[in-house]
Amino acid sequence: MKKLIAVLLVLAMVLSLAACGKKNDPQGSDNPTPTAADTSTTVTDTPAPTATEAPVDTTPADDPSKKSEGVMTYAEYAAAALDTQVVVETYVQAKQSWWDNKATVYTQDADGAYFLYSMACSQEDFDKLVPGTKIKVTGYKSEWSGEVEITDATFEIEEGSFIATPVDVTAALGTDALIDSQNRLVSFKGLKIEPQADGSAYLYSWDGSGSHDSNSDLYFNVSVGGSTYSFTVESYLCDNTTDVYKAVENLKVGDIIDAEGFLYWYNGVNPHITKITVTGHDDTAAASTGKSEGVMTYAEYAAAEFDTPVVVETYVQAKQSWWDNKATVYTQDEDGAYFLYSMACSQEDFDKLVPGTKIKVTGYKSQWSGEVEITDASFEIEEGSFIATPVDVTAELGTDALIEKQNQLVVFKDLKVEPQENGSAFLYNWDGSGSHDSNSDLYFNVSVGGTTYTFTVESYLCGNDTEVYQAVEALQVGDVIDAEGFLYWYNGVNPHITKIIKK
Repeated sequence: MKKLIAVLLVLAMVLSLAACGKKNDPQGSDNPTPTAADTSTTVTDTPAPTATEAPVDTTPADDPSKKSEGVMTYAEYAAAALDTQVVVETYVQAKQSWWDNKATVYTQDADGAYFLYSMACSQEDFDKLVPGTKIKVTGYKSEWSGEVEITDATFEIEEGSFIATPVDVTAALGTDALIDSQNRLVSFKGLKIEPQADGSAYLYSWDGSGSHDSNSDLYFNVSVGGSTYSFTVESYLCDNTTDVYKAVENLKVGDIIDAEGFLYWYNGVNPHITKITVTGHDDTAAASTGKSEGVMTYAEYAAAEFDTPVVVETYVQAKQSWWDNKATVYTQDEDGAYFLYSMACSQEDFDKLVPGTKIKVTGYKSQWSGEVEITDASFEIEEGSFIATPVDVTAELGTDALIEKQNQLVVFKDLKVEPQENGSAFLYNWDGSGSHDSNSDLYFNVSVGGTTYTFTVESYLCGNDTEVYQAVEALQVGDVIDAEGFLYWYNGVNPHITKIIKK
């Protein structure tokens, strides 16, 4: 008995510690990254309901649009300012997790959805929160990396029941309208599985560092309408014993799927998927990272002499600029990256070069101030798609190894913003001569490991109307950030940053 009590105490301590922070991944969710300890039976993971599940309680009959006195409508909740108190009546759709007398729950009524994060809840009450259960929630409307949620909440169970039917939001992907469905149970139709950087159909954890046995989240890329998105199976919501987890583990690049889940947000849409149905397969995608006859591998390209002709197959990652029928484009395959400078390209063809597009490029390997690029090039579009996953190169800053990642999509972690000569956090143009209105490049200094580096927001790549441009304008000296972008070179490392995450 003493041994059993000791084991239970240890588990309680582990779970209490696990509740101290949110996941620190680039497309994560509100729970700490699962570890072997986190997946003990004390953490309750309930798969999300589907449209075919019967309501748990249909008596008495309930109108999910009707609210009690003093309770907000969904429209009033949506209009409420952040960090203000809210009172809502809503219905449990899925339970994500419970520990340390706190529950994280997806809920919804007839008009909208509410994500309840770390709501005060005993284990006994958590067991009562079966899908369909009506609850009255009092808490504070909060936001974390774009995800709107209710925090510091309490609840009481009321009479009534409601199970949401998934809403098809496929057509809204990539539009501003999608966020109106945040946290709802939704469905997506006709998605194609795109490869990860290593060619696989999915990753354990966002960076591939996890495993099935550690019950890691699953990340997989899907494309529709020419754009690619990252979807997640949140392992606290649907763990490695569930049908959807196993379905993702069985996916192949090129599979065509329908998917259901909750429309979670993390610096953009990041659905938490609860159901996968494979409806077909596209054979062209499965071979998307191979090379055609007569085309160089990346190793052959890297070994080629400057000013010699090269032929490569590569995939568009970002378009920097177009004018005078010439395009400058960042591209990459599974082995390395290619910067295509002033490549012959009509406006019509430039519009076709969406991220992921496969192209065959013929040109000359060149160098300018240390930047290796392909110039005097032409291209043709081919079948296939590939979106690169950012590679963490923080540890390689200041080393000779860094240049091997030149032009790749990379990420840097825990950088400290250092002052410019005038004490500011950034400059418009390298010498401070520019302005926001003139859409000048932004320059800012960061330090890590005792060394300071200069990073750039290239305004042709990310202009003054983009989130990253505005994020740099909002930086303050001393801020700690993660930064994502392309590893451009100009007499040394000079990354072109496309994303900033402030810690």
